[in-house]
Amino acid sequence: MTDSTYSYQPRLGHGLPHDPFNAIVGPRPIGWISTRSASGVNNLAPYSFFNAFNYVPPIIGFASIGYKDTLRNIEETGEFVWNLSTRALAEAMNQSCAAVAPQVSEFDLAGLTPLASTVVVPPRVAESPVTFECKRTQILQLQGADGEQVDTWMVLGEVVAVHIDLALLKDGIYDTAAAGHVLRGGGPADYFTVGPEQLFRMYRPR
Repeated sequence: MTDSTYSYQPRLGHGLPHDPFNAIVGPRPIGWISTRSASGVNNLAPYSFFNAFNYVPPIIGFASIGYKDTLRNIEETGEFVWNLSTRALAEAMNQSCAAVAPQVSEFDLAGLTPLASTVVVPPRVAESPVTFECKRTQILQLQGADGEQVDTWMVLGEVVAVHIDLALLKDGIYDTAAAGHVLRGGGPADYFTVGPEQLFRMYRPR
């Protein structure tokens, strides 16, 4: 600790009103994941630890803190769908994170429409302008530097089908700013959107 720097060791606690880790690693895209249980119940839940990890094949992943319905469903069926959360869908996305019994579908809870996928069994969110149908590639239980396993699982999946609203393709290029992506920030309730104001272009050196 200095006069200009706040320092701490996470294992000893941060000593602040809210853990800054999530705010620093952010804003983060949201993994709005739909699954279907082996018994046929649809599930939908948002995960703020989410990102893309590979081009060919395209692989995305999210972390489930705690053994939740989404993780169990993917273990049972090997499939899931990522649905883009936009500003227009933010409230519905937030509703879908409610803690409810496994037999309750968050589609119904949030007033969303299940849409049949083309390659996998779990449905897409019909209202979402972009969806990725995925097949599970790996599920890894995370561990600390001491080798001890923690109550968090990383789920990785190959994207086997992509669906994009034509309105978001400008001259064949996906328009991120127009989509209104919702991103998770820090604090207990902070979210961000992406718009044209944040756009700048920088090409790689040749």
